[in-house]
Amino acid sequence: MPDSPPATVATRLNELFATVTWTDDRGRAREYSTPQVARAISDDPGHDTTVSRVYLATLRSGANANPTVAVLKAIAKFFDERRPAGTPPVTAAFLLGEGERAGDDPEARELRDKLADRQVRMIAMRAGDMTPAVRRQVLEMLDILDRTTGAGTPAGPETEDGPPAG
Repeated sequence: MPDSPPATVATRLNELFATVTWTDDRGRAREYSTPQVARAISDDPGHDTTVSRVYLATLRSGANANPTVAVLKAIAKFFDERRPAGTPPVTAAFLLGEGERAGDDPEARELRDKLADRQVRMIAMRAGDMTPAVRRQVLEMLDILDRTTGAGTPAGPETEDGPPAG
């Protein structure tokens, strides 16, 4: 399998937009918009950096691939302060591609890649509100779907609560 090209600032930035979310008043996970992030960075009294929505959009699109260190630090600070509990810190070095996020491992990368899909996040968010018994039933249904479509790998009967009694 050939090596994938190195991740760019745009790729890593878009990964953060996809995985660091906020919860709306109906309990749904929402991605931050480019204007929201630009405004929050510019309004942050913790640094002197300002970022326009247009400039941030050029970073996201890859049209501008050479941001200043101050801008990278400000972007990293925004996402780091809002990252999900238990996830590795977001740093300017991560955005530059100078290594993976601290504590990153192949399993964490795979999880992040899968959670980048909006539908996967929606399913995960709903599953988080289910009881362990209902989650086991959903996993069993997914196993049946996997067998009939030949897609994926069966999730198995174990949950965070351990194997089902039986």
